Amino acid sequence: MRIKIDSFGNYIPLLDPSELYRPGSNDKFRNYTLNEETEIQKRVRETYRLMHTNQTVDFVKGRIDNWCSFDKFEMTIMEALEKLNCLVDESDPDVDLPNIVHAFQTAERIREKHPQYEWFHLTGLIHDLGKIMALYGEPQWAVVGDTFPVGCAFSDSIVYRSSTFDDNPDLKVPEYSSKLGIYSENCGLKNVSMSWGHDEYLYRVLKNHKCSLPEEALFMIRYHSFYPLHTEGDYRYLCDDEDIAMIPWLKEFNKFDLYSKADDIPDVQALMLYYQGLIDKYIPGLVKW
Repeated sequence: MRIKIDSFGNYIPLLDPSELYRPGSNDKFRNYTLNEETEIQKRVRETYRLMHTNQTVDFVKGRIDNWCSFDKFEMTIMEALEKLNCLVDESDPDVDLPNIVHAFQTAERIREKHPQYEWFHLTGLIHDLGKIMALYGEPQWAVVGDTFPVGCAFSDSIVYRSSTFDDNPDLKVPEYSSKLGIYSENCGLKNVSMSWGHDEYLYRVLKNHKCSLPEEALFMIRYHSFYPLHTEGDYRYLCDDEDIAMIPWLKEFNKFDLYSKADDIPDVQALMLYYQGLIDKYIPGLVKW
């Protein structure tokens, strides 16, 4: 098996094509069509309308300044997970369950398919923890849902692109209207401002905490909601070589994030001991949020 050394000096096995999890086709997930508009679909579309109206370059800068001072509260990873027991994602058309259930579903499916990658199990467990912002005053349209770059043209691959961006102020800024906008070809995603949400927030929280998760895990956390990239293949012109090398991990993670929604509800209490051990290893102690 191929091996690389990450920035922490850890030996990390690289995914081999034979190890990839390939779920069967399931068209019932991520159904955003309005042919049979349910109450959930109405809620989802309104969340995206607010997101696509308000997510601008200036808004993102303001949220980074506000949330990335890491002075809101201190809480362990497990305490944050338990907080998510009362949060239902308003952007999700597939399920209407507390987010903690989805966290353990994702982690356990990864553990089943990749038992040797314990850090990957933990990544699945914590990937949505940034949604805790919604419990501390942030509206869900600035927390949940698919992410996309700001400061350049909005791609057609963004959910509801044709019907929810009309009132976004950045459409009137010529500097942001071209394909590259304020960026340069292959500048690297680390130099791109993404719409503000739980992905970017948790990534920055973990970096500030100096956790020992490998860069593969941090990349998956930071961009797992960037569906235009990992599912539609869009925005690759903003990616550098490091990003391109990470995309297979991102696509692999997405299969568990999405398709685990069909699983039975796991016994959270029975799994606590295993995952607490991983937390103690990779993200110990009180975390500043």
